[in-house]
Amino acid sequence: MVADVVIAGAGPNGLMLACELRLAGVRAVVLERLSEPRRENRANGLVGQVVRMLDRRGLYQPLAGKSEPPEPLPAFFFGAMPLDLQLLDDNPFYLLPVPQTRIEQVLAERAAELGVEVRRGHELTGLSQNADSVTVEVTSPEGRYEIGSRYVVGADGAHSATRKLAGIGFPGAASDHIVTRIAEVAVPDEYVDPATGGLNMPGYGYISPMYHRTEQGVFAYARMASGADLVFTVEWTAGGIDADAPLTLEEVHDSIYRVMGADLPLRSPDSGGPHRLDRSVGVNTRLADRYGDGRVLLVGDAAHVHFVIGGPGLNLGLQDAVNLGWKLAATIHGWAPPGLLDTYDAERRPVGDRVSMLSQAQLALLAPGSEVTALRELFTELLRDRRNIAQIASMMAGADIRYEMGVDDPHHLVGRWAPDLVLDAGSEPIRLAELTQTARPLLLDLTEDASLSAAADGWRDRIDTVAAHAKDGSTTGLLLRPDCYVAWATDKPRPDHHDREALRTALTAWFGPS
Repeated sequence: MVADVVIAGAGPNGLMLACELRLAGVRAVVLERLSEPRRENRANGLVGQVVRMLDRRGLYQPLAGKSEPPEPLPAFFFGAMPLDLQLLDDNPFYLLPVPQTRIEQVLAERAAELGVEVRRGHELTGLSQNADSVTVEVTSPEGRYEIGSRYVVGADGAHSATRKLAGIGFPGAASDHIVTRIAEVAVPDEYVDPATGGLNMPGYGYISPMYHRTEQGVFAYARMASGADLVFTVEWTAGGIDADAPLTLEEVHDSIYRVMGADLPLRSPDSGGPHRLDRSVGVNTRLADRYGDGRVLLVGDAAHVHFVIGGPGLNLGLQDAVNLGWKLAATIHGWAPPGLLDTYDAERRPVGDRVSMLSQAQLALLAPGSEVTALRELFTELLRDRRNIAQIASMMAGADIRYEMGVDDPHHLVGRWAPDLVLDAGSEPIRLAELTQTARPLLLDLTEDASLSAAADGWRDRIDTVAAHAKDGSTTGLLLRPDCYVAWATDKPRPDHHDREALRTALTAWFGPS
């Protein structure tokens, strides 16, 4: 068998990439080691820029269970210190509290609608590549077989077989003395504040639904949509933990008592399981030394791992998939300009490095010690300043990303995420998110005379063009890549010859010759 792309891993990142490729007209075969989808949750929501990205693919509504577009959060936290996001004029922070099992279900349903082939119980166990193709060895219940493919993408997690077989290094740092416990439990209703969703813990006091740091560790609590309660602890310990022993409710209870100095009764939830009971000994912060080797590429945890606070994992991994998908498809179709696929590593690896830095900084601010307490007092003061809140919030949300587009940018939009425009294109206003669900490049011609559309005639086979008027009128032309980053922009009501030439230059640079 020969495939355009083989994807190892049918988690959220692998499924998202398969959908992006299929929207671009490329068929991928997805190999998944597990014979059935996981029933236990490994994450409890999506946070940051990825929420808006899913909105622009028509996936937010089925995940959120409502038709309204996403709204930014009024507050979040950095290193268990509050961020008052209501102080910001442009709040970049979005949250979608939905379990990973539901995320995978929705993405699997979308993949099935698009005709993506997912092979469960089939594991990538070997690969070899040459200048033109990759041969993948697969182990399945029926036996071993091979697939010839033009490219292979590892979306197979932190212990990625794809990464190891390709010989891609995974350097980083490990903190073996940190123990993390997370459990789905039932807390007595009388402990839960019905107005805020926080906890009233006798012997300690009120606890809002966020992370809390004490001199003994970290505790977090939240009541989930399923009705179960999620509790989380982090402790710094010298050892003595049997990492292979199953985690018990008694161990979770004792950990909470050590961290908070107060008792919190726990029992198993009444709802059907399985219920999450996870212990992690040690924290790894690792970044692949390259996101690709020849015809083998990496996305998600196969390329980067870090501490979980702030929920950056899926925000980072799903945007890896969206960045890679259209570039890989363009390369396979033959219209990609030289070096386009190389920009995946050039753009996304620095973002992975930045997220690793941010997660390590927060972990340092959570550690025990009087010197850390003093540092937190300083940070608490700094985080009352609107400018500092905006900087931290943008970093955590992934909204501060700016890619190098190689064109003049007098408008400070090029290389940035496209703004959430509302357009007047007929009888009803239309959101930009409704125009980007095809995952194709998009030219928005918002000029008075629709003069930009003709400049893009030579690219009609690979880009969509929409003539409309923007409600705010500040931008008159935008060229968007499929990942919704701006490749060119103008604010002139009537662009001149030089503007149209600049547009053609950008079209050629990102989408090949006309």
